[in-house]
Amino acid sequence: MKRILTFILCTALLTGLLPSAAYGASPWPDNLSIQAEGGIVMDADTGTVLYGKNAHTAYYPASITKILTALIVIERCDLDEMVTFSHNAVYNVEEGSKSAGLDEGDVLSVRDCLYALLLQSANESANALAEHVAGSVEAFAEIMNARAASLGCQDSHFANPSGLNDPNHYTSAYDMALIGRAALNNETFMGIDSTLYYDLPATKRNREGLRIYPGHKMIKKNMPEYYSGALGGKTGYTSIAGNTLVTFARRDGMTLVAVVLNGHASHYVDTKAMLNFGFKNFLTVSAADFDTDFTSVENDMVIAGLSPTGLSGLELEPNMKITVPKDAAFDAVTSQLAYDLTADDPPGSIARVQYYWNDLKIGYTYLTVKAMSPDQVMLPAAVVSLAESGSQEQAPDSLRGEDGSPARAALLPADQADSLQAAFDEEEGSVEDASGISPITAVLNFFASVPSVIWLIAAGVFAAAAAAGCMFFFKQRRRQREDEARMARRQRRLERLQESGISTEQFEFLVQQKRSLAAKKGGLGSHWKKML
Repeated sequence: MKRILTFILCTALLTGLLPSAAYGASPWPDNLSIQAEGGIVMDADTGTVLYGKNAHTAYYPASITKILTALIVIERCDLDEMVTFSHNAVYNVEEGSKSAGLDEGDVLSVRDCLYALLLQSANESANALAEHVAGSVEAFAEIMNARAASLGCQDSHFANPSGLNDPNHYTSAYDMALIGRAALNNETFMGIDSTLYYDLPATKRNREGLRIYPGHKMIKKNMPEYYSGALGGKTGYTSIAGNTLVTFARRDGMTLVAVVLNGHASHYVDTKAMLNFGFKNFLTVSAADFDTDFTSVENDMVIAGLSPTGLSGLELEPNMKITVPKDAAFDAVTSQLAYDLTADDPPGSIARVQYYWNDLKIGYTYLTVKAMSPDQVMLPAAVVSLAESGSQEQAPDSLRGEDGSPARAALLPADQADSLQAAFDEEEGSVEDASGISPITAVLNFFASVPSVIWLIAAGVFAAAAAAGCMFFFKQRRRQREDEARMARRQRRLERLQESGISTEQFEFLVQQKRSLAAKKGGLGSHWKKML
């Protein structure tokens, strides 16, 4: 009975958290056009695509490639490590491409190289950093592709750390936004990328050092392209790639990533238009502040005759956000629960809540269990192992411990937990058949109330059926063995016939004659015995 009640609790908890139904969602804003061949603006907090043009079409990225290069270097190196510039790093670049005036044999820190990479777009710095991390430019390219894939990129392939022309070096606006979003969330990267100037140390060609400035005009207040709220980004250009641009900007609690690929000298105009479009039409909000479908679950549940108002222990992760149009009502948003959590998800999470606007993903959060207060207790076996009920495949991994056993969660205050424990300990029939009990509960209660004599009769019937089945099996097995023996005898006869020179047809004729004679005389004659 204890297991039945626990299963009821688990079922009520999970089925009570179904996605909310959507009212008709208003159209997603789309009043925007840009001149570039490819472009996108994405909410950096949620990953929601606010606008895209050829967002998954592959283009040459040029020097915005260096965002991924810098991110990998920061993740793998200490900034104080020293980098020695090789002949290949300095001279394996296109003539006339961007440089920080570094020469073979120069030694700079990783930090200095990153500033040269992001502010000056120095190609020799990209090569030197790649060699420092991976031993060669080619090996570093493999790391780039693996890191891009880990971010969800599917339209990209990188062949070098600088972005110089290569037919096997390409990306899409969407992939570049994913890479930019990861870089934006890296504090070290943004600290370097948003810097307005930096002094490189003395080198062979610059005995007094060199002051460098960012190439991105939207973060410079003295430039006509300046954009209020711009945080940084990266420029790019080659004759094949055209103008490319990645820009980070934040206003009113909303952070955007804008990407332009194959621009036509309108990359700043297109970027400004996309950023304005995003800030004007959308909001980034905390799902926990608006979604009451999950946190009010205690108002809808009656378990074993109890009203577990203490289920306020469930909450939505407060720091996760979603993106919605400014003129939208929250009831236009739909949500869906998923239990396939990973080790990277927040501790205490029991489900992931994915939000949608029509079919567009607009963000997600987690349904979690609050930490226990002193007046709360652990609910014994709050989530039962569905494997014991014959439905192991339905049990989400997130509801199991490391050893595969059912998870335990603090859901009820101490007084209610005591009442529920008492219900667990009652005899069969302690749960009243009240209205609102689910069909599963009714079925379980029925089986629990069946008298033991019925189960004994059923066991006897089962035993008789099992005995009959065994007899049938052995009979079939004996028949199979007899058939095998008969086939073996026939094979031996055929071998003897072959030795005697009698054909199969002759043998069959003699057999027919023998059977006719035996039928008349009632047995085999000595002649036939000799023949056979």
